[in-house]
Amino acid sequence: MDRRPLYEQVSDRLREFIDINQLQPGDRLMTERDLARQLSVGRSSIREAITALRARGEVEVRHGDGIYLVRKPEDLISSLAAELVETHLDHPAIWETRQALETQCARLAAHRATAEDLAELGTALDDMAREVDAGEPGLVGDRRFHLGIATASHNPILIRLLESMRQALDRTSATSLTRSGQPATSLADHRRIYDAIRAGDAPGAADAMLDHLVSTTDSLVMEGQVKEISPGR
Repeated sequence: MDRRPLYEQVSDRLREFIDINQLQPGDRLMTERDLARQLSVGRSSIREAITALRARGEVEVRHGDGIYLVRKPEDLISSLAAELVETHLDHPAIWETRQALETQCARLAAHRATAEDLAELGTALDDMAREVDAGEPGLVGDRRFHLGIATASHNPILIRLLESMRQALDRTSATSLTRSGQPATSLADHRRIYDAIRAGDAPGAADAMLDHLVSTTDSLVMEGQVKEISPGR
């Protein structure tokens, strides 16, 4: 049973209602009374749900006029990522987000990767190996590998999240891979991740990805290259 507060459940149903009816930013929703009837809930629950959506910046309540859709829920993802990218800082929030999202991608990829996905990951490893052997950071192969794992997760929301953060992720990779000795270390980490995904070992793939990203973050923090977020920022 869903044990969340009723208004949260109603909020989710309102989002479904918005998607099903293909409402666009600027469109007016039904009145509270009509929404309550449509969703078979009380008006007080609708009112609480609207308050929650308003706090998220998804709807606007114009007194005497109605409830208007400001932006779709998925648009909040892009706006948040854009705000993060525009800070122009390699701070821990980016690495922490990478750890959360990419660890799950690796876990899902171990379950869902197709033969085509595995071939793409293998090609990415070969690209990175050639770059490293040539004395380069391996940025192209690294980017292709991480993107390949996201694609292999076959989760459209995770893929979109990572794509919307691509500039920030590329910057963190560049900060890491331009350090002495890191390209070879990252390549070895990637091979362990790939082996776990190919073997269908979901826990192993997730652990290997998390170890890879955490060890990289720890190294950068110790060297002072990852900037902490100042209070109030």
